[in-house]
Amino acid sequence: QVQLVESGGGLVQAGGSLRLSCTASGLTFSVYIMGWFRQAPGKEREFVAATTRYGGNTYYADSVQGRFTISRDNAKNMVSLQMNSLKVEDTAVYYCAASNHGAASSSDYNYWGQGTQVTVSS
Repeated sequence: QVQLVESGGGLVQAGGSLRLSCTASGLTFSVYIMGWFRQAPGKEREFVAATTRYGGNTYYADSVQGRFTISRDNAKNMVSLQMNSLKVEDTAVYYCAASNHGAASSSDYNYWGQGTQVTVSS
């Protein structure tokens, strides 16, 4: 059974940093595109970042470019999201997802974690 579990969320002041991690099981991790999405209250789920198979390429939403870094460790079946210079508008539930195709659309992803809350205060 495929399972993705996020961790690392919490409360942080604007300008601070958090590192989210997602550990996957039940799939051949290295062949999947791994992505991060987020959903704020009253808003639709939006793309944040993705990393391709074997970590060869990364992609970011314009809103997080230069502040967030996605990385993967295939030996540990883990993908991480380092979030720096956090803004209040980054507040959301962050979800880890796995895709066997595509990268930036939620419809491209086959498996999802349950999410971890990130709250940025001013």
